[in-house]
Amino acid sequence: MSVSSRRRFLRQFSGGLFTAPILLSGTELLAAPRLGYGPNDRINLACIGMGIQGFNDVNAALQNTGVELVAACDLYTGRLERAREVYGEDLFVTRDYREVLARPDVDAVIVATPDHWHDTITIAALDAGKHVYCEKPLVQQLDEGHAVLEAERRNQGVLMVGSQRVSSILTEQARELYRRGDLGQLVLVETYNDRFDALGAWQYSIPRDASPETVDWDTFLKDTGDRPFDATRFFRWRNYRDYGTGVAGDLFVHLFSGAHRILDSLGPERIFSTGGLRYWKDGRDVPDVFIASCDYGQQEGHPAFNMQLRVNFVDGGGGGSRTRFVGTEGSLEVDGGSITLRRKTLPQAPGYGGWDSFGTFSEAGRAEFEEWYTSEYPPAAATVQGPDEWTYRVPDGYSDHVHHFGNWIEAIRTGGKVVEDGAFGFRAAAPSLAANTSYYERRVVDWDPSKMKMV
Repeated sequence: MSVSSRRRFLRQFSGGLFTAPILLSGTELLAAPRLGYGPNDRINLACIGMGIQGFNDVNAALQNTGVELVAACDLYTGRLERAREVYGEDLFVTRDYREVLARPDVDAVIVATPDHWHDTITIAALDAGKHVYCEKPLVQQLDEGHAVLEAERRNQGVLMVGSQRVSSILTEQARELYRRGDLGQLVLVETYNDRFDALGAWQYSIPRDASPETVDWDTFLKDTGDRPFDATRFFRWRNYRDYGTGVAGDLFVHLFSGAHRILDSLGPERIFSTGGLRYWKDGRDVPDVFIASCDYGQQEGHPAFNMQLRVNFVDGGGGGSRTRFVGTEGSLEVDGGSITLRRKTLPQAPGYGGWDSFGTFSEAGRAEFEEWYTSEYPPAAATVQGPDEWTYRVPDGYSDHVHHFGNWIEAIRTGGKVVEDGAFGFRAAAPSLAANTSYYERRVVDWDPSKMKMV
């Protein structure tokens, strides 16, 4: 570590960086929900798509004060029954999302449908004057993104994309560390999200009463073509390209979102992916092992660097998720509950001996080299050493999911900005979808992250 870098590191240490979250003193903080609210600040919420994520989203939203669920929509009657069991018999329920959007008492909607419905319902909800929280990925296909962004521009409703780690205090802490130069020059980002169980691989439970009578199958199909009723496709839709986006749209989006927030990045310029269906051969047509490599050009927030992503649903090690930012002066690891900064720099003196050509020199050549080396690299003066490793963990009970909804709700009440608007969400979805294009078409995809268009 250079003397200037060491001094900066020690200043940060002595200033309390390693004992308290940085984001308490930042200038671009996420909007924090107010503790109190007036009667006119109440937000009536509806959820379209009461599947796994729909229920999770509603529960996270309701942990913010002044939010009430007034309507729910799903194509399976059993989920509507469950919604009333959980949220009250007075809850309005329907299988037609248009009935939800037509209700004047609905201020905001969560769109937690299968991916192929995201763009259609998000646009319709914005045009109906609603605020929208759309689950990631924002769209299923690359060519759908700009229509959603145009709907966001022409309406006053607040659009939030649901990749909750963008709002995490861990992400904000990592962002501040990066922006202050604690990693030196960024050169590489490595990230993965692996799993090793049937539910993690999307073999979700299928209710015994699933049938054309209990499921609106024709609406579910949308524009994907006629097909006889198939309960597996309905309840495990993530496994099929017709309705979902595979591991890229489900999990790469989270990895891109967190990295882009930390780096203030617009996204990569080149994407290449590979993988395959290695184990979960249950009729799905998406890979269960997926790997992507991305080239990021120099942008205002970062230098040029490379990013490697992986999802493995057959991880014999048990699974897990981590993002590691590697720089010239250290690395920063971010996982679900902590971040760890490790400081390690190359010495100014290259050293000699060991696995080196020095041992092949003649005696005279060795002596001459040693004399030159001592003159060129005199011993450095001793310096005070700070900690080489530091870890920050989230407080007990903290939820980035609740925090993400809090940011959306506060923006609705105050007219403020959200941390993950349509453009941010599309810039995270686009390289994920481009990875799918690369995989299925067996080619490199060139992407313009500024214009958000294929090159």
